[in-house]
Amino acid sequence: MCLALVALCPLYYFHQKHPWNYLLLGTFTISLAFAIGLTCAFTRGKVILEAAILTATVVVGLTLYTFWAAKRGHDFSFLGPFLFGALLVCIVFALIQMFFPLGRIAVMMYGGFAAIIFCGYIVYDTDNLIKRHSYDEYIWAAVSLYLDIINLFLSLLTLLRAADG
Repeated sequence: MCLALVALCPLYYFHQKHPWNYLLLGTFTISLAFAIGLTCAFTRGKVILEAAILTATVVVGLTLYTFWAAKRGHDFSFLGPFLFGALLVCIVFALIQMFFPLGRIAVMMYGGFAAIIFCGYIVYDTDNLIKRHSYDEYIWAAVSLYLDIINLFLSLLTLLRAADG
């Protein structure tokens, strides 16, 4: 996970400089996949499969909806401040949960709340991809959507793992 964060900073700087952007994107993706793999190693297969199916269904559905809505002129840029504020609440709640564990119900609420936030981020970033990103910004748009999908999966995994007992 630390390597993913280390690769993310230069990736932002070099996202339009060809071979470096691909190398840093690959490093970021592989290091994040390794961290996700370690997380899944300590989870039952049934829970992982449920989270993966839910994530795939939600991503496909929200992406199709966003393309449909964008074609009809809807704009989702108003979601930005709300999603940022909700993400801050989620981060503070996670910090509180680390120091003062609140129990299984609180973990389930956190997972559900985070899943809703990242569903919003998928719509917001897909809309940005359609309307605001230029052709040369495909790397940064891909990273944004990749992080949204990974975080949605991890949120659903947290929710389902807490529900599983």
